[in-house]
This record gives sequence, structure tokens and C-alpha cells, in this order.
Amino acid sequence: MDENCIFCKIINRELPSSIVYEDENVLVFKNIEPQAPIHLLVIPKKHMRNVLEADEETISKLFIVTNKIAKEQGIDKDGFRVLTNCGKNAGQTIDHLHFHILAGTKLEEKMI
Repeated sequence: MDENCIFCKIINRELPSSIVYEDENVLVFKNIEPQAPIHLLVIPKKHMRNVLEADEETISKLFIVTNKIAKEQGIDKDGFRVLTNCGKNAGQTIDHLHFHILAGTKLEEKMI
């Protein structure tokens, strides 16, 4: 854990969040600044800055949970977007690996 990381603080329940899913490795919660009607963040509980620091097992777990959440939320039918940014030049603002799940409306190319 990184004591200065906002997502680590959410994992440790030091900050509030609207949790949608949790297991021993992954946490999913609603984005507080949603860019779509459904905007969830899928994060590993182990701190890593981005996909460059992630091992195959972590990436696999994140995508397995993303698949599960899409089905549970009913967004698998009409479509959804999964997005991650890697580094500040790509738009990453929080240095903790996270996947965005965006859905609930037809998304435009230039969104996020």
C-alpha cells in the first residue's frame, strides 16, 4: 500500500466510496466524477502505478472482474468501454492501476 495514494485509502476504508464489488484482490467502486451514466473503477488491492507494473495474474483478475461486473450491471447487452491510462501524458491522474468501465449511453470517440 502507498499511504499517499487515494485509491489505497479507499481500499483501507480511510475514504468513503460507493463499492459495487470486492474480493480479496480487486475492488470496484463508482467514480465520484462520472463521465458516463455508469462509470466504475476497477482496481487491484495491491498498489501498482499502472499496467507497466502489473503482472499477468493481476491483469487477468481485473478483466475477469470487469466481465463479471458488466454482466451484473446489465451493460453487456448494449456495450461498454474499458479504459486505462498509463502515465501522466496519457491522462493518468491517480498513480494506482485502474480500469474505467463506462456505459449507459452511446459513447463518443473523444470521450475521456
